[in-house]
Amino acid sequence: MSNTTVISTFTLSGLTDVTNQRITLFSLTLLCYCMILLVNGALIVTIILEENLHEPMYIFLCNLCINGLYGTAGFYPKFLFDLLSDNHVKSYAGCLLQVFVIYSYAATEFSVLALMAYDRYVAICRPLEYHSIMTKHRVVFLVCFSRLTPLLCQTIVMIMTSKLELCGSHIQKLYCENWSVIKLACNSITINNIVGFVIIFFDFGHDLFILFSYVQLVKCALKCTEGRRKFMQMCATFIMFA
Repeated sequence: MSNTTVISTFTLSGLTDVTNQRITLFSLTLLCYCMILLVNGALIVTIILEENLHEPMYIFLCNLCINGLYGTAGFYPKFLFDLLSDNHVKSYAGCLLQVFVIYSYAATEFSVLALMAYDRYVAICRPLEYHSIMTKHRVVFLVCFSRLTPLLCQTIVMIMTSKLELCGSHIQKLYCENWSVIKLACNSITINNIVGFVIIFFDFGHDLFILFSYVQLVKCALKCTEGRRKFMQMCATFIMFA
């Protein structure tokens, strides 16, 4: 006899132990979310309106800010609602949507940071070739690639997750995440695990690329005064926008 049932909602239990601190946690979380919206929104508007900032580095930074708004929208509103509610239930479709948004946000973050590292590498280590490499068409392509590839990868993951038959609906987390969902499956999740590990290694490749790019940046900066000046200018810019 099968234990499979049609799951329409998930119950989240991550807030069970914070009953007495909910108002304080709600206030701090709301303040944090408002700051994220304000800072990212201000940066996006500034970069769009200031023509002097219509350079690849700032376009990538704008893309990073837009992704930040996208990712936080997948977590903060529901989390704030749950802090004021005694019924921590999320619909099946809403849970998968949250998984999709959070995971695609994280993957896009790595992709955009890799683009920014590549842009700075070309600007500092290959300055004479910069404008021929970072053309408008290439920048548009790189921005689209950095956003569409993670969306495609997570779409595949979500389709595979949605095909699973589930034997439970209880998630011991503050939010929905893919592993918590698929471990409720009644059938084998081997293929899901394999695809998940492939995507993780792909994202890890971004980390290695970022590390390699900045190692090269440091080497270039140490070779000449102009390289050091550009490197320090880059660091100051990122500190200012951090």
